[in-house]
Amino acid sequence: MPVVFVHGNPETDAIWGPLVDALGRDDVVRLSPPGFGSPLPDDFPATYLAYRDWLEDALERIDGPIDLVGHDWGGGHVVNVVMHRPELVRSWASDVLGLFDPEYVWHDLAQVWQTEGAGEELVDTMLGGTIEDRAAQLAALGIPLDIAADIAAAQGPDMGRAILLLYRSARQPAVAEAGRELEKAAARPGLSILATEDPYVGTEELRRRAAARAGARTEVLDGLGHWWMLQDPASGAAALTRFWETLG
Repeated sequence: MPVVFVHGNPETDAIWGPLVDALGRDDVVRLSPPGFGSPLPDDFPATYLAYRDWLEDALERIDGPIDLVGHDWGGGHVVNVVMHRPELVRSWASDVLGLFDPEYVWHDLAQVWQTEGAGEELVDTMLGGTIEDRAAQLAALGIPLDIAADIAAAQGPDMGRAILLLYRSARQPAVAEAGRELEKAAARPGLSILATEDPYVGTEELRRRAAARAGARTEVLDGLGHWWMLQDPASGAAALTRFWETLG
């Protein structure tokens, strides 16, 4: 009964290391979306629906039943999968359910990436320079330096191209329209991870409202931010384990 983790932007699967250690399980699979720690094929469109299809294909190759966990855009891919093909998983967890509320407004960085010209400039600033430069930027956001260095080593033009294509495919009202199907996610048990200090994924009200529509329970990680799995992996592991224990 594997646990499958999917990360987001601008990350690699290194973000899951401390959480996997805290879980103490040997049945963990970490999937890397194209461009985010794995190669970005020239013909991969890198839209949010293309990533949904990529994840569905990857899950079909894993012996289940699968407990699927996503963070950041990985959490978005998870929700898109369970709205489309819930039979691929036993359960799901995401920390970005607020994105699918009709009142969600993209955060400032996303809006820059979605803007022609300005997005390219920001990506060049983020992903240019040396590995040490990029690691320092990530560490300033609260990512431990050793993990930041692992992520920085994988950043480059492919990730930049993926960021721009993904966010531009998800300009509103695209994600709000996708969220019209949110009730379909209730076909499988779901968990909304609500890190109270995460500034990127909508207000607590939006996240709770989306969770209710998706039939998901909510676990509050009080005082933790976007990278909750790095700030307090023990609390994250406990929240996930409590959820999985309800599944029988």
